[in-house]
Amino acid sequence: MGCGPGQVARYLHQAGVDVFGLDLSPEMLEQARTLNPDIRFREGNMLALELEDQVLAGITAFYAIVNLPEESLPLVFREMRRVLQSGGLLLLAFHTGDEVVLVEEMWKQPVTLQFFFFQPSAVRRHLESAGFEIEDLIEREPYAPEVEHQSQRAYIFARRP
Repeated sequence: MGCGPGQVARYLHQAGVDVFGLDLSPEMLEQARTLNPDIRFREGNMLALELEDQVLAGITAFYAIVNLPEESLPLVFREMRRVLQSGGLLLLAFHTGDEVVLVEEMWKQPVTLQFFFFQPSAVRRHLESAGFEIEDLIEREPYAPEVEHQSQRAYIFARRP
């Protein structure tokens, strides 16, 4: 979910996983389809997933929540839980902190984007309130500045019981 140009979907597909990508942005989906013609991609909104109940074995959401304010997380996590099968796994990655970063230029193009950083304990609380069991929470320092934005990262492995 929040597949962007499809790099995580490609990795999983190459590992033999039956996968599809979902993103809100038609432009991102166009890039994903161009870069990964053998993978299915569909437009969708994490706040109202157009998927049947309990149809997915797993969800990867790498930085998919970074453009959502914290008050949207309970709904997103309830939707993710709804579409996961019993025992289904969620892998969630996000920037840690309390700030909101406003970006007005990306790749030399004017944009207006807000990036929300979250405390891992708050995300954990929202996941547990949505009915997930937390299996692991990993935090890491950023990679080099030429690789990624210089922020702490968190990864949460959660399971629908």
